[in-house]
Amino acid sequence: MASKKKKGFQSRLLLAALLVGIMLIVSIWIYFSHFKAPVYEAFGIAIPGRYDLHGIDVSRYQERVDWDAVSSMRSQGIRISFAFIKATEGKNRVDGYFSRNWRLAGQAGLKIGAYHFFLPDRSAGAQARHFIKTVPLKQGHLPPVLDVEEHMGERKENIRAAVSEWLTLVEKHYGVKPIIYTNIHFYKKYLGSEFDHYPLWVAHYLQPSRPRISRSWQFWQHNESGRVNGISSKVDFNVFSGDSLELERMLMQSEAID
Repeated sequence: MASKKKKGFQSRLLLAALLVGIMLIVSIWIYFSHFKAPVYEAFGIAIPGRYDLHGIDVSRYQERVDWDAVSSMRSQGIRISFAFIKATEGKNRVDGYFSRNWRLAGQAGLKIGAYHFFLPDRSAGAQARHFIKTVPLKQGHLPPVLDVEEHMGERKENIRAAVSEWLTLVEKHYGVKPIIYTNIHFYKKYLGSEFDHYPLWVAHYLQPSRPRISRSWQFWQHNESGRVNGISSKVDFNVFSGDSLELERMLMQSEAID
């Protein structure tokens, strides 16, 4: 009787070890399949003509990006020259991939900038301080970006006051005028001419040659469904309105003011 129990125990132990081994193999396969950098022949979208400089913007939704693959991709003479990277949101959230993206995108040779996702119903001052504490902008980086596209039930006047406060605090710290990111509808309804003197990064998808906005703009997010080597998911595509010299002039020329 004892012998049968021993054999039964050994069988169960062997089965458990086999299951653990199978789970380990499956986990390793999932890991390497998930993080293997994809390769595409083209960007998968129509690229507006007449623009020399193209870029993408990323956040945690793109997960682990192979930035060397992004930087080295070429398709019909087009390559990725710059990247905007999500850094913060609200008063205390930091994008889970910001530190990694910031370090590796810069090392891959891209012009990089960081953006803050603004929540109008939270303290603008606290949000500005959170961004400043998180983002080590310095000479050679693109100016800081305020992503404002949600009204959160706030009145237009309150949104404008809060946006103005964030922009003022961040400009004072970094010594450079921030860029506003938003879509055409939000800009016209909630911001307007009061912010026309700030650089604009405007979102307007599937337009053949330019966004339909009357004021000047520096960056145009023209598609949200692009494909790039090194990124598993779809990604936003952007163009810069000028040439390489004009982009160089936009870069921060000095260190942040402490």
